[in-house]
Amino acid sequence: MPERFQELSGPVEGNVDLPLHIVWSGRTCYSLDRAKSRMTLYRSVLAEGLREDLVTLPHYRLLTEQWPVLRRLISPHIREVWEVAFPEPLRTAPTATNAA
Repeated sequence: MPERFQELSGPVEGNVDLPLHIVWSGRTCYSLDRAKSRMTLYRSVLAEGLREDLVTLPHYRLLTEQWPVLRRLISPHIREVWEVAFPEPLRTAPTATNAA
């Protein structure tokens, strides 16, 4: 886990190609410009990413925007780890109607 939430310095637009250690079959390229694609990307990174991936792939602002929906799509363990580590930005993330 990153030490600070703002360390999540991933891109905020364009396409992201995930490495094979995160996505070993199927789709590997995701668009940050489309909410559903970004949701799938972040879900995969949180579940399978290494520490370096957790810092370089998600962006803290986009993760906060996606969190109200994303938190329901990830395992309870992963959700708890992230919300304990970063309670202020994640537990208080506003509900976004266009997050999915």
